[in-house]
Amino acid sequence: MGAAAPRVFVSHLAGVAVFDPNGDPVGRVRDLVAMLGLSGRPPRVLGLVVEVVSRRRIFLPMTRVTGVESGQVITTGVVNMRRFEQRPTETLVLGELLDRRVTLVETGEEVTVLDVAVAQLPARRDWEIDKVFVRRGKAPTLRDRWPGGGRRTGEALTVEWSAVTGFSLEEPGQGAESLLATFEQLRPADLASVLHHLTAKRRAEVAAALDDDRLADVLEELPDDDKVEILGKLQEERAADVLEAMDPDDAADLLSELPEEDKERLLTLMRPRDAADMRRLLSYEERTAGGLMTTEPIVLLPDATVADALARVRNPDLSPALAAQVYVCRAPDETPTGKYLGTVHFQRLLRDPPFTLVSALVDSDLNPLPPDTGLPEVTSYLAAYNMVAAPVVDASGALLGAVTVDDVLDHLLPDDWRERELHGARVPDLPEVADGR
Repeated sequence: MGAAAPRVFVSHLAGVAVFDPNGDPVGRVRDLVAMLGLSGRPPRVLGLVVEVVSRRRIFLPMTRVTGVESGQVITTGVVNMRRFEQRPTETLVLGELLDRRVTLVETGEEVTVLDVAVAQLPARRDWEIDKVFVRRGKAPTLRDRWPGGGRRTGEALTVEWSAVTGFSLEEPGQGAESLLATFEQLRPADLASVLHHLTAKRRAEVAAALDDDRLADVLEELPDDDKVEILGKLQEERAADVLEAMDPDDAADLLSELPEEDKERLLTLMRPRDAADMRRLLSYEERTAGGLMTTEPIVLLPDATVADALARVRNPDLSPALAAQVYVCRAPDETPTGKYLGTVHFQRLLRDPPFTLVSALVDSDLNPLPPDTGLPEVTSYLAAYNMVAAPVVDASGALLGAVTVDDVLDHLLPDDWRERELHGARVPDLPEVADGR
């Protein structure tokens, strides 16, 4: 989303027109959907409730919003027309947060919420509620709300979300939220162990309460049966969003487990770029370099510098294996790229001045892997050359992706290794939840 609107008060979004990229009207914003937690941290904004021409109200995920500017909302153009249904763990911002009585942490004074502000997180598509506009004094009466009615009294002020209490979800009936609060610091693999040991009902509740990125990380660590079960219980548009948040190779593996009709429906709902990556990965045999690779390695053009490369390597969302090297290619710099020129290893980047061009540092001695290279040959390649990742290049010389050692290990281990590990893991004591499970 554009930098022109880093923070917006939600009252200014009520009734705002929503347009597709071509400027055609989609509908109008009627509310925002957020997920409150128990920890007092700012809640994530999941999406918008949009009323379309037929007066049907639909859900528009924030991941499908590309701009909030000049009193309008711009979408990617991909809109699911299914009627919006609020989940138990979701809160309507305009309908349920405004006019609420909350307490100032510092003074213990009760105040009334007049508005809240949403802000985009730096370098991400996620938005969260970070400011609260409140008024001191008694709660306004109905007369206070009439035009020309009673005069409101009390000081109005804007405070941080953390400066007030009384917003968080109530524990009764919110077992999934209590569970998430308890296991918030767990690694994805450990949280996957927790989900694996829950009943199907509780597993679906917790999955619904996780945000897309967290759920994507957890799905990558679950056995195939659990992945398919969880994905099948999500609304289709959200399932597509979660697949987009997964590593492309893991998402393709999950899609390959679905019936053809379900797979095509989800691919249609995904962003065209992500769907194209998925279709390309699905076209290769599973136990080949093409089937194992990720389509999102670090790709740089020849005129990029060491400083540029190190900035890309610092991305915390990259796995250690993908951050271990960058691949230098002719334009375009997204897979499939132009001609592959070679690899620059992380250690080499640390030894040269920041202004050095990466084209001067490429290691072109090792031949890249063709996409039809079998798993045994991929394994031997990584072991023989002490590599944690290897480039995959097609017959025309274009970089298609990279195979990482973790994906190779995943396919070398027995098919049920994740389930064995989950059964052997120690599951922390679960909190008491509303349904007694």
